[in-house]
Amino acid sequence: MSQISQLQSMEAGTRRREARTVIASSYLGSTIEYYDFLLYATAAAVVFPKVFFSGMDDWVGVVAAYGTFAAGYVARPLGGIIFGHFGDKLGRKGMLIVSMLVMGIASTLIGLVPDASVAGPWGAVLLVILRVFQGIAVGGEWGGAALMALEHSESGKRGFAASFVNAGAPTGAVLGTLVMGAFSALPNAQFLAWGWRVPFLLSFVLLGVGMFVRLKVSESPIFKAALEQEKAEQSEPGAAGRREIPLLQVLRRPKTLIFTMLAGAAGFALQVVLATFSVTYAVSKGADRQGVLYAFAAASFVSIIFVVMGGRLSDKLGRRPVMIGGLLLFIAYLVPMFQLLSSNNIGLIFVAFAVGLMIHSTLFGPLAAFVSEQFGTTFRYTGASLGYQLATLLGAGFTPGIVAQIFKDSGQNTSSVVWYLAIMSVVSIVFILLTREPKNNDLEAVRS
Repeated sequence: MSQISQLQSMEAGTRRREARTVIASSYLGSTIEYYDFLLYATAAAVVFPKVFFSGMDDWVGVVAAYGTFAAGYVARPLGGIIFGHFGDKLGRKGMLIVSMLVMGIASTLIGLVPDASVAGPWGAVLLVILRVFQGIAVGGEWGGAALMALEHSESGKRGFAASFVNAGAPTGAVLGTLVMGAFSALPNAQFLAWGWRVPFLLSFVLLGVGMFVRLKVSESPIFKAALEQEKAEQSEPGAAGRREIPLLQVLRRPKTLIFTMLAGAAGFALQVVLATFSVTYAVSKGADRQGVLYAFAAASFVSIIFVVMGGRLSDKLGRRPVMIGGLLLFIAYLVPMFQLLSSNNIGLIFVAFAVGLMIHSTLFGPLAAFVSEQFGTTFRYTGASLGYQLATLLGAGFTPGIVAQIFKDSGQNTSSVVWYLAIMSVVSIVFILLTREPKNNDLEAVRS
């Protein structure tokens, strides 16, 4: 039975309730996973240079800490391939449960890593290993959560539904920054000795909540329909053998994968600069560390609604116009943003973060649907995960370290940072224009 027939056999009210349940669970699960993943970004900005890379020049320590941060992004495409393969073969739901389990355990263990005074360089090594497991987990999480929301939704509402998965990122950032900010109120010695560890240890509690939620959701109807059709086709006389490996199906269309990756890269670069370098930069200009963290948390909270609005707007106007508009606005905003961040005024720093994140949200909201709609059902988990995670690697993985290095080498002049981010944004605009508009794609028709 096709997905359309399945949906038609259900009461309209039941369909809507199930879709709402899936979207809510995707949002909550994504929030928990990104709490863990982005908590590391905050710690890399304000803790790790002093705890694991002490004795170095301040900005050298920052670059080294951002190197461990990048390890998670290097691992995300691997997570997309692993979880995508089994998600396309066995189903979306099971992979979401496994990815959350890996993330929760890795994040909890980060809170137990001994610092440089105890373990020497091995502390940093352990940190990198656990960060890699975080990256593998979130690489598998995003694709499953996005597809569950997308494939349960009606045509014309997919951008809105999938945007809730991306809204989990700023929500997780709010939670992580608030918790880390609360403990940063401790005397500096206590905060660096043990206070920063507590937010990571709390990941174990969130793991229990997330697992409970994930076990409640139903499998994607589009995936189930595709699987049933495939079984029926294979049972016919003279039918071909087993379906091709999902990764090979994706790689047979490299243009789609490459264009998707480059189209999304700048959005991640801008996002991660706000979460890492901008925090470090504002503190280096004399602003109170806790005040900056709370300003970023408050701005992230404001941006959540704009992520969802961006997804909804893309259902009306198309994914490409909304994403391009967001990038153009951000290019124009880069110079005033850094002027506000250097003001040593928490109110103005909040404005810098809030405006930046609101503009970024218009790009980030449609991105989940834009990427996922490019691929067929039987390899959508692998294709969407790999395209999205390669974009994060290219755009976010190395950007904090690169930006910190060029800032240091330029004599701490932000104009070099502005040029770097502006060029990345222009590249993404070009590839968004070269990529087909997917808003009206029939997800069931594009099965393979």
